[in-house]
Amino acid sequence: MKLIKNKHELIRGDLHRIVIETVEESFDHVDPYTAIINNVKLTDRGISVKGVNIDVGGKIHVVGFGKASKRMAMTINDILGDKIEGGIVITPNEVGRIGSIILVRGDHPIPGENTVKASKQLIEYLERVENNDTLLVLVSGGGSALFEIPEDDVSLNDIGFVTKELMNRGADIYELNIVRKRLSKVKGGKMLRYVSAKNIVSLIISDVVGDKIDTIASGPTAPDETSFLDAYMILKRYGIWDKVPNSIRTIIDKGIKGEISDTPKASESIFSKVMNIIVASNEILLEALAEKLSKRGFKPMILTSMLEGEAREVGKVLASIIKSIDKYSKPVARPVALLAGGETVVTVLGKGVGGRNQELCLSLSISLKTIENYLALCMGSDGIDGISPAAGAIVDENVLKEATQMELNPIEFLENNDSFTFFSKLGRAIFTDYTGTNVNDIFVAIIV
Repeated sequence: MKLIKNKHELIRGDLHRIVIETVEESFDHVDPYTAIINNVKLTDRGISVKGVNIDVGGKIHVVGFGKASKRMAMTINDILGDKIEGGIVITPNEVGRIGSIILVRGDHPIPGENTVKASKQLIEYLERVENNDTLLVLVSGGGSALFEIPEDDVSLNDIGFVTKELMNRGADIYELNIVRKRLSKVKGGKMLRYVSAKNIVSLIISDVVGDKIDTIASGPTAPDETSFLDAYMILKRYGIWDKVPNSIRTIIDKGIKGEISDTPKASESIFSKVMNIIVASNEILLEALAEKLSKRGFKPMILTSMLEGEAREVGKVLASIIKSIDKYSKPVARPVALLAGGETVVTVLGKGVGGRNQELCLSLSISLKTIENYLALCMGSDGIDGISPAAGAIVDENVLKEATQMELNPIEFLENNDSFTFFSKLGRAIFTDYTGTNVNDIFVAIIV
């Protein structure tokens, strides 16, 4: 896969080439086409999904939303062809048709009027699906923004405000979604209230740490065990309960009092006809990286696929492991490839331009100022890192030397949350287009 647009600028030696080529090769394993083609098969009586046979008595319909939704729809269409009755798939930037599936455009990363219009089209389509039919739901990261219909008296601006405030204070995706589910007519399993199909199969590309199905795209087809009280406690904990619009306080207050219904729970009968299946994830990508780096002569060690925390602090922790390898050959001796994945957060205090992967890489490189013979790559698998145009960054023992030559103070850039400016000046920011998938972030470090 040709993934990184500026790799010729980034490759400054054999290690750079090895890491970049390995990352590009490994992304094939979480490509939506590969993920779907390996898990969905056409059978004599219907379809098989991850080895489970589904008897399709009626028609097959396809709906979807997320950054990978177009490519997922293309694959399903290649497999099932004219057996698909129709469908609606919401994408970040595409309109048109794939067979009988209509592509419509939503808004990302903040839901806007395009998202609401597209989501209402999708719901109207779902309401026409008959009770003997089969519904395939294609879910991927970005679905929270692309598929949204606010609850009555709640506006998109209200949702956008609370989302931004929580993100700027370091809230993670679980906390964000607990709040957003209370403000939506379709999140947290609520989409199922519009569906009467016999079979509902969600094919999911996970962009959530730990692959929590109720969190990916805010869990439109998954039971939700959180509550209005949980949402209230999150807003209080981050100090914004009194700052959010009155519409949000009103709906949460009513929910706590039991005056309005909450999200569907696992005990409800509607989930007896639902299958939620993860077809691509961060763990799959890390395993592919480990296998390929092993063949290149490195000892791979997958530290975790559940990396979380403040990006700059996580950078220090990862740096400490590299220091331990450098000094004590523990937990493993050189040559080693350290691998990790997940999703960190950035508490924004400065006015710069950056993202969690670049901030992690900047913090790591500062912590490794005395270490040689290492290279590290931090990258968002969707090609997006924060508010910057980059996907991530690549660093080695020469980063701080280059910064000194250009009279750049890395600590000042870190404190100003300006990691993109720092790395772009050094020619070390990673640029991709939309990768077509989204399975969280990856960290790759080679120590030789």
